[in-house]
Amino acid sequence: MTLMTKEVKVADYEPITDSENVEKYVNDYFSNTPILAEIARCESQYRQFNKNGDPLRGEKNRFDVGVMQINELYHAEKALELKLDIYSIEGNVAYAQYLYEKSGAKPWMASSPCWAKFSESTIAKR
Repeated sequence: MTLMTKEVKVADYEPITDSENVEKYVNDYFSNTPILAEIARCESQYRQFNKNGDPLRGEKNRFDVGVMQINELYHAEKALELKLDIYSIEGNVAYAQYLYEKSGAKPWMASSPCWAKFSESTIAKR
């Protein structure tokens, strides 16, 4: 099963270093899977980059990267295989969509107290 996402282009949301623009991009990208937009809010407060312009790193786990906090230790190899750059916002959200299609919201369970207003069936693996 492949979930459809709205066609969005980063160029329409510049500057993508602004969290308000990232929020708009993420909400549009995940218009058909709003739980992922909510996860992005909880994981990164809609930030892809830090104040220096580098990809955002997790506070608790430095291997978590970008707006969706994709863990590079677990996912970098598969992302490369899929030709997705998790350090770019496009690749980060596309890989998050891939993970969600494969495992539901389970990869982000650590932040579930923040986004857990969604039903169990939404969270469960598909």
